Amino acid sequence: MLSVECLPRFATTGALAVFLSLGGGGDAAEALYDVSPGEIPGKPGTIIRVWPLPGGGPGMGGNGDAFRILYRSTSPSGKPIPVSGAIYIPSGPAPAGGRNIIAWAHPTSGVVPPCAPSLMPDVGGMMWNLPNMVAQGYIVVATDYPGLGTDGIHPYLIGESEARSVLDSVRAARELPRTGASNRFAVWGHSQGGHAALYTGQVAARYAPELKLVGVAAAAPATYLVELFDNDESTAQDLVAMSVLSWTRLKGVPLTKVVKPQAMAAFEKTARDCIESVAEFEKIEKDETPLKGGQFLTMDPAKAEPWKGIMVHNSPGQAPAGAPVFIAQGTADTTVEPAITKRFAEALCAQGVRVSFVSLPGVTHTFAARDSAGAALNWMTERFRGAPAPTDCQR
Repeated sequence: MLSVECLPRFATTGALAVFLSLGGGGDAAEALYDVSPGEIPGKPGTIIRVWPLPGGGPGMGGNGDAFRILYRSTSPSGKPIPVSGAIYIPSGPAPAGGRNIIAWAHPTSGVVPPCAPSLMPDVGGMMWNLPNMVAQGYIVVATDYPGLGTDGIHPYLIGESEARSVLDSVRAARELPRTGASNRFAVWGHSQGGHAALYTGQVAARYAPELKLVGVAAAAPATYLVELFDNDESTAQDLVAMSVLSWTRLKGVPLTKVVKPQAMAAFEKTARDCIESVAEFEKIEKDETPLKGGQFLTMDPAKAEPWKGIMVHNSPGQAPAGAPVFIAQGTADTTVEPAITKRFAEALCAQGVRVSFVSLPGVTHTFAARDSAGAALNWMTERFRGAPAPTDCQR
């Protein structure tokens, strides 16, 4: 289901040390991303605060500027909220018509504020092909999603929440002075971020009609959540624990109602872990050991309400896709079952969506975005160019 396993290239000792000094301890993260109540009201997508991202963008070689941003968004209930993120802006004057935008939606990093990707000094390391995107003149903006960086618990896999934070990050990119941003954008995400990308397509015309979405690209996306959750319940306790922590807060249900007393300590540690580096991955592997076997809950969330209802309601594909769709899926993925992704793509085809489906032989969940990044960028570039979207749908 919904995993991260996103360990690759940014997990250096130096980067981890800086991350721990900035965000890993909680208090520092709150200080960096603290927003007073008086700063929150305002038009969605407007900027609250912006400051340079130390080190800039990895591999950009001075070809652009990188910033952390705090911007305004809207919760699914209509409440104004702050959201954090990062933005990468190419150097030089913008072309006629403005710079197009690629909105990156990240994979699972956790559900508590210190797990915000933008707290990482090398947040760009989570974005495969970032240097090429910037070199080709794209603004790249990456939301953290609500409750990551900013205060609260992240509404994990809540599609409307993810989509609004992505769309308002695009608005924020246009709001920043001297970016030269156009109103044209594509969204590209991996795992949870693939789920966010699909929901962004569904929500864009309704929530942000002034923006023009040209394409939705997703690598190993979380789609049919009940099936994915059921598949992962015995193997991915970290993701199950994060889901339960998030959703009990969302529904106001005490954890004692759903987590067995003898497992509570291990559950709390695991659910509040972040998964953005090798060190953190090793920590969560240790923390979740007492939860192995999936017997730490008092019920099966894939069968019990309100949890099943959350999964059903937040499975994409129940509204128009909003744009052509690119989907990449590794055949060796044990987190997002390839057959489920393929069935989801076929359902989009049946709705009349033009779907490009890229199968990645032997690729695991971890590297689905890495191994499809070049194809995804080429596909998005063609959509910006206005070329007719290809399709692998069977007539």
